[in-house]
Amino acid sequence: MTALTPSLRIDDSLEIPRSEIQIATSRSSGPGGQNVNKVETRVTLRLDVEGSPSLSAEQKERVRERLATRIDKRGVLRVTAQRERTQAANRGLAEERLVELLRDALAEEAERRPTRTPKAVHRRRIESKRRRGALKRLRRTRPDDS
Repeated sequence: MTALTPSLRIDDSLEIPRSEIQIATSRSSGPGGQNVNKVETRVTLRLDVEGSPSLSAEQKERVRERLATRIDKRGVLRVTAQRERTQAANRGLAEERLVELLRDALAEEAERRPTRTPKAVHRRRIESKRRRGALKRLRRTRPDDS
């Protein structure tokens, strides 16, 4: 569980203040015993990606692009947790999930360097095709053979 610090640390260069994150609770459908119908243990975190002063324009674009299925039309990212029996535990899970999502979305992708097919692989493929063709030729019936 995350200790209550003034901000969530995403990576070395980015921290999001908790004041930017809206927290809502509701009744959970998960475990809870006798309290399941009266205690609000589900935690939903909302981060306004579009209005966040902590994110640069480039970071906002990258988050919008990579988390498009989790962001609504107004540009709000929503994360929910309801696995645990306590609100505090679910809040910690939701915060961890939010940090993980943002970290993955903001990670730089390594540029792909094109490689060549090794000559031995090419040679084996061609040889295999030759053998297959020869086998099929042997199966053919010739009109003058009948």
